[in-house]
Amino acid sequence: METKKVGFIGFGFIGKVHACGYINLPMYYEPLPFRPVLSHVCTSRLETAQAGAETIGAPHAVTDYREITENPDIEIVHICTPNHLHQEALLSAMAHGKHIYCDKPLTATLAEAEAVVAALPGYHGTAQMTLQNRFYPATLRARQLIEEGFLGKVLEYRCCYLHAGSADPQAPLKWKLSSEAGGGVIPDLASHVLDLMHFLLGDYARLTAATSIAYPQRPSLGQPDRMVPVDVEDCVMILTRMTNGALGNIEATKIATGSEDEVRFEIHGSKGALRFNGMSPHHLEIWDQNAPAQPEGGTRGWTRVDCGQRYPAPSTGFPTPKAAIGWMRCHMACLANFLFDIAAGNPGNPGLSQGKYIQYLMDCCRRADENGMWIEVEN
Repeated sequence: METKKVGFIGFGFIGKVHACGYINLPMYYEPLPFRPVLSHVCTSRLETAQAGAETIGAPHAVTDYREITENPDIEIVHICTPNHLHQEALLSAMAHGKHIYCDKPLTATLAEAEAVVAALPGYHGTAQMTLQNRFYPATLRARQLIEEGFLGKVLEYRCCYLHAGSADPQAPLKWKLSSEAGGGVIPDLASHVLDLMHFLLGDYARLTAATSIAYPQRPSLGQPDRMVPVDVEDCVMILTRMTNGALGNIEATKIATGSEDEVRFEIHGSKGALRFNGMSPHHLEIWDQNAPAQPEGGTRGWTRVDCGQRYPAPSTGFPTPKAAIGWMRCHMACLANFLFDIAAGNPGNPGLSQGKYIQYLMDCCRRADENGMWIEVEN
């Protein structure tokens, strides 16, 4: 089988998630279009790069991303760094014709995202964003039902991504709550649900937003006795109007006490409704308005569809489509989509242009919050 060497730029949490996908993919997809070979790990410190490389059996540990993006032996580059480090690595990988798998968001700022997209005409590889919530069987089935007209006219929706990690005032300030690193809950969590609703319902027409910072200071990560200012939001509420006319509410927060990693949505239409909760991802719930309500309720009510791990071929169905699906499985489906697009010569979907669109929506949210106004969305 043909092989392609893979390099990881950044190997914290999300880098390990991506690598775990590669290690397990052969069990879940048969055949893979080629055999990925994990070759390089790059981090800011040699000792962490060496530890990461040893963990996944990669022979090379480096501290300069160009040893990956400019290396003629490497064909696939993963961007897994903090947000403010994405742009330079992306542009270098694009200039050297690498296939790119980029964690969300695309970059730290809209201007950086526009610079990346401006380079696309000269780029001929496959590039995909890590927007894995599209890739649950339940969310894929939801899109199919919407496209088939199951909902009728879409009337309204609500979608949220709930975490609780910042509800504790003693939680230290990590880079994801630092503007210098391109952090905040909008790029961290809202990016996912903005994309998910775009995937299911189409373009946004206009939006407004409000943000909050729960605690103006937090303990320093490296010096817990020192308090440092918090300069980006840990909660955002977004009110949207879609181009199809539906009104919707999007919430992303890290101060939802009692939550863990909860992505959920409800979509209501003239003929039916859909709902999903990522803490119970095995099921998509559907309401069919055409089901009879008589006698005594008939058969009308919420139905749980067993989407499970029912992916189309070449998914193997391992361990069984009936087994409860988990968060890592949708990440593997997202990664597999990328690899099969490489083999087919496709540009990647969701690609870097989608990453830029989500970056633009995030910028709209922040401008709406700052100015207390509705923002007309350009599509």
